[in-house]
Amino acid sequence: MGEPFLQTRFALPATPATFLRRTRLAERLDQAFETPLTMVNGSAGAGKTLLVADWAARLGQPVAWFTNEAGNQGCGVFWAYVLQALRAAGVPLPADLGCPGEAHRVDHRLLARLADELSGLERPAVLVLDEFDRVTSARIAEQLEFVLHHSGQGLRLVLVTRTEPLLPLHRYRAAGDMTEIRDAELAFTDDEAAALLDLHGLRLPAEATRALVERTGGWAAGLRLCALAARQSPDPERYLKDFEAGRSPIADFLLAEVLKRQPARVQDLLLRVSVVERFTPALVAELTGRGGAEQALAALHGQNAFVEDLGHSWYRLHPLFGEILRVHLRVRSPGLETELHRRAAQWLRGSGALPEALAHGAAAGDWNLTAQALVDDLAIGQLFTGLRASDLTELFSRMGPQATNAAADLVRAARELSASDVERGLVHLRRAEERLAADTDAAGRLSCALLRSLAARLTGSPGMAEQAVATAGELRAEVSAQLLEKHPEFTALLLTHLGSARLWAGRFDDARAALSEVAGCPSGVSTALPREDALAQLALIDYLGGWLCRAERKARAALREAERYGLGCPRSCGSGLGQLVLAAVAFDRGEPAQAQALLDEVADCGAPGDPVTAAGRSLVTARLLLSRGEPRAAAAAADLDVPALVASPWAQAQTALVASAAHLAEGRPDSALKVLDDVSCDGEPACAAELAWARCAAGDHEAAIDLLDHLRTPGRAGPRAAVRAALVRAEAAQETDAATARTLLARALREARRERLRRPFLEAGPRIRHLLDTPPLRGLAAGWLTPCGPASPDGPGAAAVDPSSPVVEELSGRERDVVGRLADLMSTEEIAADLYVSVNTVKTHLKSAYRKLGVNGRAEAVRRAREHGLI
Repeated sequence: MGEPFLQTRFALPATPATFLRRTRLAERLDQAFETPLTMVNGSAGAGKTLLVADWAARLGQPVAWFTNEAGNQGCGVFWAYVLQALRAAGVPLPADLGCPGEAHRVDHRLLARLADELSGLERPAVLVLDEFDRVTSARIAEQLEFVLHHSGQGLRLVLVTRTEPLLPLHRYRAAGDMTEIRDAELAFTDDEAAALLDLHGLRLPAEATRALVERTGGWAAGLRLCALAARQSPDPERYLKDFEAGRSPIADFLLAEVLKRQPARVQDLLLRVSVVERFTPALVAELTGRGGAEQALAALHGQNAFVEDLGHSWYRLHPLFGEILRVHLRVRSPGLETELHRRAAQWLRGSGALPEALAHGAAAGDWNLTAQALVDDLAIGQLFTGLRASDLTELFSRMGPQATNAAADLVRAARELSASDVERGLVHLRRAEERLAADTDAAGRLSCALLRSLAARLTGSPGMAEQAVATAGELRAEVSAQLLEKHPEFTALLLTHLGSARLWAGRFDDARAALSEVAGCPSGVSTALPREDALAQLALIDYLGGWLCRAERKARAALREAERYGLGCPRSCGSGLGQLVLAAVAFDRGEPAQAQALLDEVADCGAPGDPVTAAGRSLVTARLLLSRGEPRAAAAAADLDVPALVASPWAQAQTALVASAAHLAEGRPDSALKVLDDVSCDGEPACAAELAWARCAAGDHEAAIDLLDHLRTPGRAGPRAAVRAALVRAEAAQETDAATARTLLARALREARRERLRRPFLEAGPRIRHLLDTPPLRGLAAGWLTPCGPASPDGPGAAAVDPSSPVVEELSGRERDVVGRLADLMSTEEIAADLYVSVNTVKTHLKSAYRKLGVNGRAEAVRRAREHGLI
């Protein structure tokens, strides 16, 4: 998140000199090594943390300690801290294990790898999660249960909590796998209370001690607070008796015995700093309007006045003390809290602590200040990418119409455009541009340029995108280089939007130039989504050019970029474009089930944001429907309804090709040819080859050959285009010159084998398929296009091939995994658990594998897969 880990959250809390070690509880904690889960559950101030910290310090081995903090902590932040705690304790985790990259999401595969690494430890790791009651997310609890369960004997988890955690405790209790210390056990006995009071220099009669234990319920904090206050009283026994008499002991003590005993200036200081989570002397000076806070804070810490020293001149109030002080501040000085939040926001903004500044600006209700802080920092791009995108979106969702400056309009425009609401986004953007027209605010005008480039992308307007990037180039000189270096996501987003607009317009070389610059920028969490987006678009350019392997490599690199930071389904405009390219590649390789699975993953990412992704999703869907014999549905799916200011030549051509194939499938070759009449490939060899293929399939061989003969740059064509062209020429030649047809087919097979390109051969006519089954060509097809290895029809593999079906589809990697586990006699449920997928997903892969292998059951599938060396 751009900030260092707070080391105080990994440190074992130090036990004070007045800490009482209670042997009965320490012995109970020793049972933690015998059970996977230990829970210390008690009320606030019950002594849970110090009890466990003292036990951990005497354990004789490093303990991974993590103290949770208040607030809506996302699962990504939680697991990032847990991993850091384990590493800090010396737990041997591999360097490539990774780390969550998004505050509210964590990749399940990371958790699976963590559990696997822990399960292999020779000595179990001890992980203490302190203040676990602050973890209110059911998702985090579910993930924690997964890791604990699958870590086996490699993890001993100790939860320190005020509430019942959202874990299946009943299962652990029933299995005897849980050690519990609850409130009743944490309560001090009479003897323990007497020993605690003695450590504070207080010796009371046994009867007075017993009465105090009865009144406080043996509550550790209550006893200690009473002891601290009683030491200041001339009659401790009487004081302890009155302390519990009809009052809230904590609130009364903190206000009367801590706050009111301080000088008036220190009281005012404590009340004012209660609005911030942490503070330095400089921030205290801003809140109080006075200097000299260093000595006051040091004195308060030395007096144990509930002011904690975090190191490096940072302090914080004890959380309960801070809460009580805030309540008291509202009663004592109504309206002051809002002003203090505003002062804190201004100071934090100036010190570079933007996230905290935004939070306090929002708490003050000063949205002009809050939005201006975001824009001045050139952080408008963080609404789209990076770890704080979700948090910032939620924060600014509370901004009302009272915010009237240009920065507020920019934030509104960004929120609307991120939701792909171009019309409303442009209304706010134009208003911001009008207000900034006579302004020297370079950061504001740069932010306008970024949002203008996004609007251009969403509307398919390359001209608008070019103008926005040109404007940004002129304005960059007016902002500090340090600010631009601080926000690499700004330039990455700008160029990604430009590349997308160029790609939509069919300017592939220009698009590649812009996108390659983004893909080549330094990797980091702030640029992860733009890099993923750029790599996916580069993959699409390669795919459209007929380069399947290149497209696959770039698409997988795009997905790895997101997975590296645990981003999962991206929030960018091009959501799912990488999966779409992989789906198209899988389809061309004759793996429709894999293509459909990838398409289904894209559907989970929501509606596509830009025309490029929308067109890609429609066309992949249409081609799958065609392969299933649903031509009308395919034509409807390919009928692009994309609101774009500029037409896309490649999208129009691909749509026409699908429509032509749909007409042909319904027996209307004339209609199929008519659809192709208006298609222009503008000299693109890949498009021309596909168009020639379509004309050939519709029976117009002469026009198909003429189209291929007039290609200006055939050398630029990728393997798919070369294969299509060779098949078109072979189809035209096979009636008059079988030898030439075989030569062309041999060329096509060699080209296709490198790319594992099967779809053109599956779609070829019966005469081409007949030629493929002749001895000169069978060897070239064996092993990747046909299931048998030997080229000779009399060889040992020939009998395993069904002669009526010489061309089959190869199993996908996941289908091989599933069939391989069938050979191990695993059930469907066991396979699902082993592969971390659902039972329905396993059934889908089995159904596809059976179809490809030409079998109807498990035993046949295993036998057939072994015959062909697939498992």
